[in-house]
Amino acid sequence: MVNLAIFVSGSGTNCENIIRYFHNHPKVTISLVVSNKADAYALVRAQKLNVKSVVLRKSEFNDRERVLGIMKENHIDFIVLAGFLLMIPDWLIAAYDHRMINLHPALLPKFGGLGMYGHHVHEAVKEAEEVETGMTVHWVSNVCDDGEIIAQYKTALLPSDSPDDIAEKEHQLEMKHFPQIIEETLVKERLIE
Repeated sequence: MVNLAIFVSGSGTNCENIIRYFHNHPKVTISLVVSNKADAYALVRAQKLNVKSVVLRKSEFNDRERVLGIMKENHIDFIVLAGFLLMIPDWLIAAYDHRMINLHPALLPKFGGLGMYGHHVHEAVKEAEEVETGMTVHWVSNVCDDGEIIAQYKTALLPSDSPDDIAEKEHQLEMKHFPQIIEETLVKERLIE
């Protein structure tokens, strides 16, 4: 059994979607939800779905022994960042080399980097008058949003689309594709067959 941890900072719609997707999966279990915010609604979602969760505030998240201890204690094999807003320390990236992926709400390399998260991304897409947007799943590297791209899905935009419309269109892609990309990545990396 492959044990996954989902790292979150916000409402957790992707987190819930991933948990539901892998519910009763023969080879994958969601063992832990980690949030840097105690009031993240993702923690409520995890509790309702009987998934263990832990809060690691920013100061705690930089404590190598504590974080790696929690990962070891929960036998975490793979980490999924789903709306997690802290930078990942180099030592955690090294410990989970090619075992940690991130979801970004735009078509990288466009609209990535520090400060480009959530609504900031969709506002930038609108301001740039893009004709399409999408989601990117990539390996986590030492440079923000610069890891090797695993998968991208696109959706067309209309000139009349507001940042909220853009966000909704992109979010629909996440709901449809993200859990499947995780599963396909686990197969490709030979963690499951």
